[in-house]
Amino acid sequence: MTAAQASVLFFLQMAAILATCRIVGWFAQRFTGQPQVVGEMIAGIVLGPSLLGMLLPGIEASLFPAESRKVLYVGAQLGVGLYMFIVGLTFDRAEFRLHARSSAAVSLGGMIAPFAVAALMIPWLMTQPGLFSPDVSAGQAALFLGSAIAITAFPMLARIIHERGISGTRLGLLSLSAGAIGDAGAWAVIALVLASLGDGAGTAIRAIGGGLAFAIVMIWIAPSQLKRLATMADRNGGTDGGVLAIVLILFLLSAWAMDAAGIHAVFGGFLLGTAMPRGKFAEDLRSRLEPFTVVFLLPMFFTFSGLNTQLQVLGSASLVMVTLAILAASILAKGGACYVAARLSGQDHATSMGIGALMNARGLMELIIINIGLSRGIIGPALFAILVLMAIVTTLMATPLFELVYGRAARARGEIKAD
Repeated sequence: MTAAQASVLFFLQMAAILATCRIVGWFAQRFTGQPQVVGEMIAGIVLGPSLLGMLLPGIEASLFPAESRKVLYVGAQLGVGLYMFIVGLTFDRAEFRLHARSSAAVSLGGMIAPFAVAALMIPWLMTQPGLFSPDVSAGQAALFLGSAIAITAFPMLARIIHERGISGTRLGLLSLSAGAIGDAGAWAVIALVLASLGDGAGTAIRAIGGGLAFAIVMIWIAPSQLKRLATMADRNGGTDGGVLAIVLILFLLSAWAMDAAGIHAVFGGFLLGTAMPRGKFAEDLRSRLEPFTVVFLLPMFFTFSGLNTQLQVLGSASLVMVTLAILAASILAKGGACYVAARLSGQDHATSMGIGALMNARGLMELIIINIGLSRGIIGPALFAILVLMAIVTTLMATPLFELVYGRAARARGEIKAD
């Protein structure tokens, strides 16, 4: 495919992606009460081999040929990274400090239980053919599965929290903070697994050391230095093109740093956003960047992941049993452990239930991890499909479960805004 052909196809791809995301998202909101973001995740699956490729394989192959997916991948990373930068702009650092202990406790509980459950299940799962590569040891399999169960849909969690109107609440702050901490830990474990499979100790050292160093800079050093941007914007009468260009350059360098370290671009964008000056400057940045990011760029992220997902392989009774077991264990280990940890850290029952419901969503962060596992030969197509299904189910249940255990009563009390 030539550059000109790729360009022509890209316009058609984006038209199909945007139309599908808006239509499926509208149906999700209108008939199931799910947020727009959940509909967009399903739209990505619809456009991939699981539905379009199964019903109209010729159209799917022509619309999304393999050689065109590199462009979609780059756009997907840009979209999700820039969205997490916007989320970081709304993150209240002062409130986070007040609730840091509770966030760490919830995150720790949401990590320990999934890895314990994975360790208990691995002896049985290793006897099932095709789930793990023969070259993977039980320890490596347990670490990978534990990470897959422990991961939270960080970008999707942010969208759900925003759309449910709880961005500035204690529950929203605790959930988002715990999700950030827990996902960083899960990525560190993935780096260790990759190192043990032959990438060398340098992979793990670079991921953990680089991530910690970047976080330290963004938390304790960058905020004071970035205040100059707000001063510059005030002097120029607003956030003009020059200031916006500087901000975008800083975002791209932050995303590059985290990707190069082996973590993920989303954490670079998010941490930079949290370090930005607050007030009118942050509001101006958000108003300039959010519409195009949410409407145009972010759907590329969901579609690219959906193109790598095939649910047709789940056919045998034994795989159905494995699927149900992993799904049940994942819900109890992640959601249940986060609930218990929140209660032990001093949260009331309703808030703890809400946190557990939100933290249980896996979303596309799960798909990123398992795509790595599939491409590196850690897991087979069957386990990949099972974990995709787990990601979809836990994400679909997050919003209705949250509304059941917390949202409706909180709105009736006036604690969060009505829909």
